[in-house]
Amino acid sequence: MAGLFDGTSLERPVTCAVCEKSLDECKCPRGADGDVLLPQDQQVRVRRERRKGNKMATVVTGLDPVATDLKVLLKELKNRCAAGGGVTADGLELQGDHRDKLVKALKEMGYAAKAAGG
Repeated sequence: MAGLFDGTSLERPVTCAVCEKSLDECKCPRGADGDVLLPQDQQVRVRRERRKGNKMATVVTGLDPVATDLKVLLKELKNRCAAGGGVTADGLELQGDHRDKLVKALKEMGYAAKAAGG
């Protein structure tokens, strides 16, 4: 990728607007369009769902799958709740009713999480 003022004595690499490092060194999370997508910019919703056999599940939606490492986040949330779960097409799903605990944990991680549903 060409830098600013390419080919002149003022040449310098293109930098990230958030961390001001060159794009090669930047570790900021980026969405599918290539723009920086920080955790606080994602509208995360956590809701409860009743499943077959009257079992409860907690569903986390609104996470960007490109900017967020869903598997790592799921592992951290499963450890905090001592529950099983998995990555779904909509987001994350954990076994049991852990809505309030997950909202608190996601807010501590920097996400703008809100409880959804009743």
